[in-house]
Amino acid sequence: MICSFKVVALAQTPRCSQAGLQPALGAGCAETHMNAHVKLDDLLAAVEWVSSGEVAGIDSEAYVNRVTGAVVWLGDGVDEEPPEDIEDESAYVAVPRKSDLDLGRSLALRFTEEHLPESYETVYQFFRKRGAYSHFKALLERAGRLEAWHQYEQESFEQALREWSEENGFTLVRS
Repeated sequence: MICSFKVVALAQTPRCSQAGLQPALGAGCAETHMNAHVKLDDLLAAVEWVSSGEVAGIDSEAYVNRVTGAVVWLGDGVDEEPPEDIEDESAYVAVPRKSDLDLGRSLALRFTEEHLPESYETVYQFFRKRGAYSHFKALLERAGRLEAWHQYEQESFEQALREWSEENGFTLVRS
């Protein structure tokens, strides 16, 4: 599958002081910007980007700017230079991988337990070997539950991103 993404690169991101913001005594910049809006579609694409890089063994990272909510893409195929302060956790948050959000094997097992409990042991065994998802999806297709899985997976993905966004002080918005 080939995906194309809109690459958002920020030449220079304002720091708290440059933006004229004054954090509370002892508070970091991130704590001051607790309501930066992040577009759901951008965050979904960024998680896919970093997750696919992990699987394919290529360099792919993404970060969310704590002030603007913009996604910054880094890695193979991205020509723009990253902002100088990209590793400053008070300015940027690294976008998680699907595995960081518990959206892999455990999600498939939860779905199976809820929707196909009689197949739980079979699916559990799938995930002990390579090619688990293709076997899992074939089983879902035979059981007529593939569409239900896709909806469950999407809803779980969005819920996990909402929780991640809230934990990191962002407001997730639909594009």
